[in-house]
Amino acid sequence: MNQLATIDYIVFFVYFTIVAGYGIWIYRRKTGHDGTMEGDSKDYFLAEGSLTWWAIGSSLIASNISAEQFVGMSGSGFKMGLAIATYEWMAALTLIIVAVFFIPVYLKNKIFTMPQFLSQRYNGTVAMIMAIFWLALYVVVNLTSILYLGAIAVSSISGLNLTFCMYALAAFAIIITLGGMKVIGFTDVIQVFFLILGGLATTYLALNLVAEHYGQTGILAGFSQMTSQANDHFHMILERENPNYSALPGLTVLLGGMWIVNLNYWGCNQYITQRALGADLPTARNGLLFAAFLKLLMPVIVVLPGIAAYVLYKENVFGSEMMQNGELNPDRAYPVLLNILPVGLKGLSFAALTAAVVASLAGKANSIATIFTLDVYQKVFNREASEKQLVSVGKITVVVAMLLGVLIAPHLGIDKKGGFEFIQEYTGFVSPGIFAMFILGFFWKRTTSSAALFATIGGFILSVILKALPNLTDLSGLASIGFAVPNAEGVYEIPFLDRMGIVFVLCVLVMVLISVLETSRGVKTKGLEVDASMFRPHRSFAIGSIVVIALITALYTIYW
Repeated sequence: MNQLATIDYIVFFVYFTIVAGYGIWIYRRKTGHDGTMEGDSKDYFLAEGSLTWWAIGSSLIASNISAEQFVGMSGSGFKMGLAIATYEWMAALTLIIVAVFFIPVYLKNKIFTMPQFLSQRYNGTVAMIMAIFWLALYVVVNLTSILYLGAIAVSSISGLNLTFCMYALAAFAIIITLGGMKVIGFTDVIQVFFLILGGLATTYLALNLVAEHYGQTGILAGFSQMTSQANDHFHMILERENPNYSALPGLTVLLGGMWIVNLNYWGCNQYITQRALGADLPTARNGLLFAAFLKLLMPVIVVLPGIAAYVLYKENVFGSEMMQNGELNPDRAYPVLLNILPVGLKGLSFAALTAAVVASLAGKANSIATIFTLDVYQKVFNREASEKQLVSVGKITVVVAMLLGVLIAPHLGIDKKGGFEFIQEYTGFVSPGIFAMFILGFFWKRTTSSAALFATIGGFILSVILKALPNLTDLSGLASIGFAVPNAEGVYEIPFLDRMGIVFVLCVLVMVLISVLETSRGVKTKGLEVDASMFRPHRSFAIGSIVVIALITALYTIYW
């Protein structure tokens, strides 16, 4: 039944009160010691020096895990199985790489925004183009998808109107975001607690439901039944014959485009790196390592329920609940599971889902405000802006961005493709060029501004060309080497992860060529301050990293 009982509303109200109350307390404590703190833009946007490692790690996960995971990734679990967990487990490994190699460069060079890095390393033109790119991407793809998928889930569980749910989620997120990064960071600790507790409760109930359907009890029995009844859903590397191969093309998840997805997301993304940029290096690294451990847990919370829903759907336990407009919609898997939870627990899981959505919205809105205020408004509209003016502009930007997201979201067809794939594919149009520009900018001093400009614009154009290529020519010849598969209409196309890999390699090659030609003619470049000692991790971080790598290796070995 698509509604909440009184006890569920009480549980949710307790969650809302705790998060809002804690946020107000943090905000008042932050501004209470010094009346000027309210006007400090670095404190507002970065919470400079005040986030602990556990707050950084929690905030990273709270901002990352949202409706696209709970709804979209569970839907992908229903559709293709455990293979979709590669986004989470490879992300854990990526977080370690970012902590060792990326964060030291940012902190050593006092970089607080991604456009600032581009301006410092290349020039203002590259920085401004990418600032506009990022703002458009964050609002039109990320903010809208989080809002829309979150509202679908909340509406499915509560029976409330979809549009009302979008506005309510946006309003809740604005309340938290207006307090600045410190409020976001510390309230995210509570959000992650609810997210994990409610998520694990849903997984427990889902696995137990599978066990009971087959006359057994307990989550171990349920998991055993899932592995036997849906064995094809427990392989991490998909064969070419698998109908979902185009979404996760075989070894590409280990050796190809998946690295670009993750390294760009975790290492070159204002939305994510912002959490660590206000801390010292050991604290930042420990925060990222904590996030890596939490990442290992995420598939248990978001993928296993999707597979459980698939097993129950095959057994006709779920029927019309999984249908939307007469068609099977895998993204309904998680909301359907939540609707069969017992009273009280349903409220807890509802709170967990809302926590995930609101935390992601708050983090995304704060990053939009940071980029617009520091990299567009301050540089183009008001170079003499005071700290208080910058904070005010940031707050206005938060509200405007959220309103735009609510207005745009219903018109993008996010629910047609599958929410998680929608985000990954459309972000993938710009991420190969961005990552090429960052990685060469970090570690090759000869990289020129013209080369970076090519990666910015040329990478996007190359992605569009490869996307449109199936409409222009027959790509079936590429099938023999694994770079083309037929889609639902039988047209051969290049899987988007492979497209990203191809575009990245082309961008790097052209950037190197442009840079060599220009520097040989005397063009000067602006290198960053980098030395080998920056990349040496402390002992506890190294031990934790080894544990994460060992666990990932074991998981891939077991579920290959």
